[in-house]
Amino acid sequence: MQTPTRRQFIRTAALTGAATSVATTSVFPAILTGAKPADPKVRLAFIGVGSRGRSHVEQALYRDDVEITAICDPAPEAISRTTAMIEKAGRKAPVAYSKGDEAFKDMLKRDDIDGVVIATPWEWHVPMAVATMNAGKYAGVEVSATVTLKESWDLVNAFEKTGSPCMILENVCYRRDVLAVLNMIRKGMFGEMTYAHCGYQHDLRNIKFNDGKSIGGVGAEFGEKGYSEAHWRTQHSVDRNGDLYPTHGLGPVAHWLDINRGNRFTHLTSTATKSRGLHKYVVDKGGPNHPNAKVNFKLGDVVTTVIQCANGENIVIIHDTNSPRPYSLGFRAQGTNGIWMDDNDMIYLEGVSPKPHSWEPFAAYQEKYDHPLWKRHAQTAENAGHGGIDFFVLRAFIESIKAKGPVPIDVYDAAVWSAISPLSEQSIAGGSKPVAIPDFTKGKWKTNKPIFGLNDLY
Repeated sequence: MQTPTRRQFIRTAALTGAATSVATTSVFPAILTGAKPADPKVRLAFIGVGSRGRSHVEQALYRDDVEITAICDPAPEAISRTTAMIEKAGRKAPVAYSKGDEAFKDMLKRDDIDGVVIATPWEWHVPMAVATMNAGKYAGVEVSATVTLKESWDLVNAFEKTGSPCMILENVCYRRDVLAVLNMIRKGMFGEMTYAHCGYQHDLRNIKFNDGKSIGGVGAEFGEKGYSEAHWRTQHSVDRNGDLYPTHGLGPVAHWLDINRGNRFTHLTSTATKSRGLHKYVVDKGGPNHPNAKVNFKLGDVVTTVIQCANGENIVIIHDTNSPRPYSLGFRAQGTNGIWMDDNDMIYLEGVSPKPHSWEPFAAYQEKYDHPLWKRHAQTAENAGHGGIDFFVLRAFIESIKAKGPVPIDVYDAAVWSAISPLSEQSIAGGSKPVAIPDFTKGKWKTNKPIFGLNDLY
């Protein structure tokens, strides 16, 4: 089976479920100190307005300080549904770009766009983000930001050439519990951090396959006959064996460990189990004679990656999207004073927890150490997707544009978090050999200071 072309990838966007250095220098102190930034109206454009893109549009429509000037998607249904959504909200219809696979390039010529939200299949993220930066506009790119190691460098090089910020829209960084844990880590509650655990453990079999007619339609189709993400995402499981989706877990952990800001990933090793789950699902839903029962799925059912950090911490990442299981990102924060685990929401702090060697519920700590962002915006975030975190990630992108400053999850984060995918593939292909992780900051990690989640602004 052939890998889908870029034409095929962008045409499924409608169906997916899914500043210069001077400016940075002048605005950055205001962000760090909590000074209130300027409050202009931000003009946003959207590339890819399928279900994921429309969820971002919906969040933008809640804001009076945002104007949606243009949308881009080759699928007429996506354009019409998004336009109707915007007009129903009492807003002016945006200019739509839908003629051809690269209509976004014409859209980016407009001078009434400050930032662009990119919510398309993975292969399009980097070409669109680089074009956005070259056009002098802020780029907000969905996860994972890149597919190949070269693409990670392409993002970094485009930013360093243009000075236009690029933010990876990793919403899990704003999950309420992981932000509370970040707050506790910065207050020294866990002592010195030594280990973190995370992953993407999510049964995606009914996403990778369907009946070819609807999301959730039970069936064994993918590729040309698949609907929504089954049209493009499943092919990665045919062609690749590695951690295909690392950033949901790795993003929060990277903030816990100050990656790119006083610390960095140095190398990794990855292993993969045999591949059985997807084949079994095809047989169960389509029968042993279904054409897809003959497909050789390369992706192992469970991929385990271990990352070594410069400051001596280890990170374990688990990728499991082929197995029957409840959803879990498997977070664990371990320090010299104690441990937190999101499965069953448990914590133990030596000398603080009431019973030695005994877990206690995290709820009281969540309330006491709730992050300032959630304390300020919890009520507003209630209407947002994924438990409110979609509100926070788009808000951070918009507020950064308003301030004409850096984004809190920047291009270097996008590059290294996403690079874990191709690097894990290299390790597995080489018999789980250690693979060096590039320093995309080129040494600046040694002096960079944390910028994420410092207060209630971003």
